[in-house]
Amino acid sequence: MAYQVKIEPSGHTFSVEAGESVLEAALRQGIELPYGCRGGSCGSCRGRVISGSVSYPSDVLPPALEPEQAAAGEALFCQAMPQEDLGIEVQELITPAQIEVKNMPARVAEMQRLCHDVYLLRLKLPTTERLQFFAGQYIEILLKDGRRRAFSIANAPHDDDYIDLHIRLVEGGEFTQYVFNEMQPKAILRIEGPFGQFYLREDSPRPILMMAGGTGYAPLKGMLEHAFHIGITRPIHLFWGARSRRDLYAHDTISRWAREHGNLQYTPVLSEPLAEDTWDGRTGLVLGALLERYPEPAGHDIYMSGPPAMVEAGRKSFLGRGVPQEQMFADAFEFAADTRDKAAQGGG
Repeated sequence: MAYQVKIEPSGHTFSVEAGESVLEAALRQGIELPYGCRGGSCGSCRGRVISGSVSYPSDVLPPALEPEQAAAGEALFCQAMPQEDLGIEVQELITPAQIEVKNMPARVAEMQRLCHDVYLLRLKLPTTERLQFFAGQYIEILLKDGRRRAFSIANAPHDDDYIDLHIRLVEGGEFTQYVFNEMQPKAILRIEGPFGQFYLREDSPRPILMMAGGTGYAPLKGMLEHAFHIGITRPIHLFWGARSRRDLYAHDTISRWAREHGNLQYTPVLSEPLAEDTWDGRTGLVLGALLERYPEPAGHDIYMSGPPAMVEAGRKSFLGRGVPQEQMFADAFEFAADTRDKAAQGGG
């Protein structure tokens, strides 16, 4: 049995299935409510029940909710489960600026080689912590000497048990050399985030064009998984540029998504295919492939993530074709000795 929840003052409504918390159901349906630990210990998801009633697992109030607070109608929505239709008061998150930036340790739970020069780092946060973020944002890894390395979050917000990063090996990149040559699972890192204004605009009615260069695919991956999760049906066309076939480290996954989701198209583009690639797909620059397919892109939202030259060329070309600035969103990354290894696109 599903219950209906109405949020005040926005008037947004969503349904909650049996055994599901208010927060879980809201996030599942693309409604961003605040949270911190998702275990009832921090109080970040606090709001007020103005009509209806809720219960908690094992009928025990969560640690951050006192009995007198519950009696006054306060609730922790990460744990609260409706017993009937609800009216609630809670702050909805509309922009990343409303999300708390956290500084915390993270353990390397998994290291997986995605291709010859890209590693997946899967970070596990402390048991009592979760990192809330918008699809496409980034975190910074804090090095012991005070420098920072920024990497985009490659997973979707609803899948926040871990933080996934795509780390590309950079010649002369001190941190990425460490990842590839020395780092072992269970290593402890300190991270801070989330940051950045590169995130999926869920409420736009326009179709979406995505253009990635190399590991600029990482934040777009999170956006795509989020779009699938919340049921966005607008057309999405991903163009992914890489040097050779081996650099398309998620090619099979994206191809499967395109078969499973009728609103997704996928065009990989190789700039320097190898003879052994036997490549019969698009070649050249990824921007050229996109503009050939969409010579009049002004009716689209455009997301660009990758090297600065690609992003800047895209911005100029799209502006020249009538795309308003407010319909373009970009995450350009480059090498920076003091701030980023930019091996896997930092944010913003």
